[in-house]
Amino acid sequence: MRSDAPHPDSPHTVKFPHRSRRGVLLRLSAAQLIVVAATGLLLLAVLLYSGVTGALTLTPLWALVLAGVFIRHRGRALADWAPIAMRYTLRRFRGQLLWLSRPSTRPQREGLLHLPGTAASLRVVTAPGGYLGAIHDPHQGTLTAVVKVSSRAFALLDPTSQSGNVSGWGRTLAALARTGHIARVQVLERTVPDSGDALNRYWNEHGDAETPLAGPIYSDLLAAAGPAAAPHEAYVALALDLKAARRLINQAGGGLTGAFAVLSQLTVTFDQSARNSGLMPSGWLPATEIAAVIRTAYDPQSSAALDRWSSSGRPQADPAAAGPVVLVEKPDRIQTDSAHHATFWIENWPRIETSSGFLHQILFTTGVRRSLSLTYGPESLDAALKDVQRKKATVIADAAERARKGQVDSEEDSVEYADIKQRERQLIAGHADIALTGLLTVSADSDEQLNAACAAIETAAVAALVDLRPLTWQQAEAFTHAALPLARS
Repeated sequence: MRSDAPHPDSPHTVKFPHRSRRGVLLRLSAAQLIVVAATGLLLLAVLLYSGVTGALTLTPLWALVLAGVFIRHRGRALADWAPIAMRYTLRRFRGQLLWLSRPSTRPQREGLLHLPGTAASLRVVTAPGGYLGAIHDPHQGTLTAVVKVSSRAFALLDPTSQSGNVSGWGRTLAALARTGHIARVQVLERTVPDSGDALNRYWNEHGDAETPLAGPIYSDLLAAAGPAAAPHEAYVALALDLKAARRLINQAGGGLTGAFAVLSQLTVTFDQSARNSGLMPSGWLPATEIAAVIRTAYDPQSSAALDRWSSSGRPQADPAAAGPVVLVEKPDRIQTDSAHHATFWIENWPRIETSSGFLHQILFTTGVRRSLSLTYGPESLDAALKDVQRKKATVIADAAERARKGQVDSEEDSVEYADIKQRERQLIAGHADIALTGLLTVSADSDEQLNAACAAIETAAVAALVDLRPLTWQQAEAFTHAALPLARS
């Protein structure tokens, strides 16, 4: 991403690089190359055993292969869709599209979250002393801490403050990336139904219902507007790479004890840096509050009960009850306990200069419940520079091949080459290289409401200059990444 601030009092603008559609070789993806290679071997075998006549009899097969390689659907070749469709079909054949939480009499691992799919092994653990909770992922080798953050309304800030906050957030990401111990940083911003309990609690403590005229008006307003509210919540999840930080973990005592010692140092670094970017961390979540965030994602209506049961004013839940009771997966959506969800992938970010608050259109779409997840994946300097050189060589080779064939130049390649050179200059200057993935989950109480909410979000995305791609046959896994603060790849 590139940013420019030509004058201290001018609005901060951002511009994202062109997303390359260049494949592994000859603009073909890995799946396309596998299909082409297998077809070539099959054609050679047919020619050796049956000659040209045998090859001609298989003309429908060759046409089908060409269609799979070159025909595209929703930005992907049919060959790229094949493994996704096969996995979905296999899971459907095995009955894995329906997930039910069943009580078990067997001994359970302490802290297990009981989530469906690939997140089944995740569990929440608590640091020695109980000051911090984290999610342990034994397969990806990460320990993830979650903090709830708040900030002043970005759209109401003056241009200088907006520019300072954007630059401060960039420095925060750079500081975390330079440690070399962070696997991913996830920012999750969501809206949840509000029971009105917090407002009523505040009114009961500080208000006076017996006040003439004002008292009854406030009471009626809270009774009517409280349950209809949809407050915004923002969380940041830091995933410690246990393998990359092995040396520091061993020095701190090894195991999860040492990992928590390293993770606590990273949380202190984040707290200090985040305040310089206008964020106000409100404390790192313990295990029960992490479980409550996950629970309310699957069952939004449970937030009212969790608010009532909580003595601290912040929702808490038993980690064993964090997962859904039921999850039904369909090709383009999922249904959980009390809501229907559809997840989109942000395929393209703004490629022209726009305001740094361009996501405001999506975040404040009226009457839509949604979760926006931005996952930042730091890359090492050496790996980033090697990737730059590989992409430069590919662009130059493609241009030389077109010139040899007498074809016209591609402006798309020129723009991509300029973005690659800009990225290389930033790496040489010392900037961190971070890959950004955006996912957006829309939630509603019924299928009809979900269709209307998705239409509203897609309209808002057009105004925000981003391209949303509805995910097909990947909804359950995408929901885990988009709506839960797990910081998973």
